Formats: sequence, C-alpha cells, structure tokens
Amino acid sequence: MPLVVLACLAYVSMALPDSVLGIAWPSMSADFHQPLGALGLLLPFGIGAAVLSSAMTGRILTRMHIGQMLSASTVLSVVALLGYSLAPSFWSVVAATVVLGLASGAVDSGLNAYAARRFGARHITWMHACYGLGATLGPVAVAGALSFSPQWRWAYVVIASVQLLLACAFLRTGRLWADRPNEPGATEARTCATAPTRGCGRPAGSRRYVVALSAAVFAFHIGIEAGIGLWAYVFLTTGRGLSPATAGMVVSGFWAAMFLGRLVLGPVAERAGAARVLACSVAGIVGGAAMTALPGPAVLALAGLLVLGLTAAPVFPLLTLTTAERVGQDRADRTIGFQVAASQIGAAVLPAGLGLLIQHVGATALGPALLTLALCMATGYGLLVRLTASAGKPIAL
Repeated sequence: MPLVVLACLAYVSMALPDSVLGIAWPSMSADFHQPLGALGLLLPFGIGAAVLSSAMTGRILTRMHIGQMLSASTVLSVVALLGYSLAPSFWSVVAATVVLGLASGAVDSGLNAYAARRFGARHITWMHACYGLGATLGPVAVAGALSFSPQWRWAYVVIASVQLLLACAFLRTGRLWADRPNEPGATEARTCATAPTRGCGRPAGSRRYVVALSAAVFAFHIGIEAGIGLWAYVFLTTGRGLSPATAGMVVSGFWAAMFLGRLVLGPVAERAGAARVLACSVAGIVGGAAMTALPGPAVLALAGLLVLGLTAAPVFPLLTLTTAERVGQDRADRTIGFQVAASQIGAAVLPAGLGLLIQHVGATALGPALLTLALCMATGYGLLVRLTASAGKPIAL
C-alpha cells in the first residue's frame, strides 16, 4: 500500500472519534449520571493532552523514526477507545480522553511532519481532505451502531476495531516510513528543503520569533474554521434571519467547500506554487470574512461563509508544507509540532471567546469578529512572507 494512501486513511480514522463524541455524549452522560454540560469539563483534558503531545513530537522524532511513533500512537488510541467502551465511571472517560489526546496529537503532528518532507502540495492537501471525510463517516457509524443497540459503547468498539487495523498497517510498514523515497509530486518540497535559492531562503531574524509567529498564524486560522463550524448556524438564524433548514445547508456547504477546496487546490498549488495559492487563500479569507461582516442581505453572509470554506481549505496543509522554508529543515519537525499544538489551542480558545462575544453583544457580532481574526492572520502571514523572502542562515533556537 502506498504510504500516501495509508496517511490518508490515518486521517480518516483520526477524525472518527473526534466527530462522534457529540452524538454519543447524551447517552454517555445519562449512563454516568452527569449533566450534558459536563462535556465542557471533558474537552479541556483531551485538548491539553493533544497540545502537549503535539509540542513534544519534534523531540520524540529525534529518538525514533516516524513509523515507530505512528505505530505506538495508534496502538495507544486503540487502548483509549477500548477504555471508552469499558469505562465504569465518568472519570474513567476523562482518563481515556487524556490517552486519546496524547495519541491523536502525536499522530497528527507526526503525519504532518512526514508529509512536509515527503509529499507534494497535492498529496498533503488530499491527506487533510480525508479528515473531512472521516468527520462525515463518524456520525453515520455511530447512528448505525445505536440503531442496532442502544449501547453507545459499541460505537467505540467499532472505531477501536478500525484503529486496530490501522495500527497493524503502521506496524507492518514501520520501516518504510523511515526508508521510503519522496512520494511523486514532492519536487517543490524537496527543492525548498535543499536548494539555497532566494525562494527557499530562510529567515535572517531569530527563529524563535519566526516559530512563535508561525504558531500564531496557525492558531488564528484554525480558530476561524472552528468558530465558523460552531457559531455559523446561530449567526445565520438569529443574526441574519435565515430559516433553520437554510442555515443548516449553509453550514454543511461550508464544510463541503473546504473538502472540495482541498481536493482541487492541492493540484493547483503543485503547478502554480504553494506561495501563490497561499497568498490568494489568505486574501480570500479576509474577503469572505468581510462579506459576513458587511450589513446587507443575508445572501451576502451566506456567500461569505462559502468563500471562507473554499479559501481556507489549503491553508493548513500548505503552511505545513512550507515550514522548512521558514525555519530550516533541521528544525522543521519540531516547529510543525508547535504549529499543530497552536492550532489545537486556537480551536479551543477562539470559538469560546466568540461564544462569549455573541452572548453579550449578539449573533451579528460574529461577522466583525471573523474579519478581525482574518486580518490578524493575514498580518502574521505577511510578516512570515517578508522574513522568509530575506535569504539567510537561520540562527539556532
């Protein structure tokens, strides 16, 4: 099996537990005699574990190769999912959530680090598109399991079985992850990693500053995506007066646009260059956010959300792909781990802040807030481009 296919399947599998918790939680909370709001206590444990694991991935990869880390992490996720299915109490679920967060953070960062070295723009964007596919299949799997049995535990047994198959595949191909040559289409990534040209130049300033700025861009980007996913429905119904059915279709359209954007814009970036597609995408995010912020007919906000989904699609994978240009190949793995950790923090903190803003100001505040976040992201990306364009040898961290 080509490793690019296995990486895509890993992203499908990684999305399954992330997408089913919200569906299974009402049954879980009833079994453990917990209020529905207890989910707010559960999530920080998983996010904190994932952030810690992602941030440590670079150090881990200096002591073992990527195949060993992926194998161990996937086995750990199987243990965590079986822990869900066998949990006797709420705090057992918390423990399993911590273990799953540690596993998923390592797999996410490890796959991104590998893809940045070995894949081209097409394959790394397709890999990220597969997360959306997994997020779509997860609720279907849970609904099917609950239709045959009222026990939510069986849903996690099914997902654990899928992860077990993935763990076996990683164990079987462990050496290939360390030894395999670059995948087809990775010419641009190889060139930027090795050639001392201006286009692949490294920042002349402190790499600490570059790493921090890059992490901030990731946090803003994923915070925008997660904020739209969480609050767009409220924004469209309460703020812009759309019917629930129409608003639901628009939110689905946002995720569909992101999925299709990753399928289509990856090959475009491979031909035109990642930098050009990134520049257009960042500008498109600002434009889409401005459409949601402007007063006017609801169709303007609707179109803005679809533009946001399409233009945001390639940003995460292409920023990951070009990490070595910003910090140097020797620090790329560690920086990718920090970037993934920052994205997880952004996905947790920024949507929560948007929720507080909506609660105190009103649902229409989402549009201006998204525009503010988009401008912050665009400013950070612009600074990164300027630093990267200044060819020079990066100083040690």
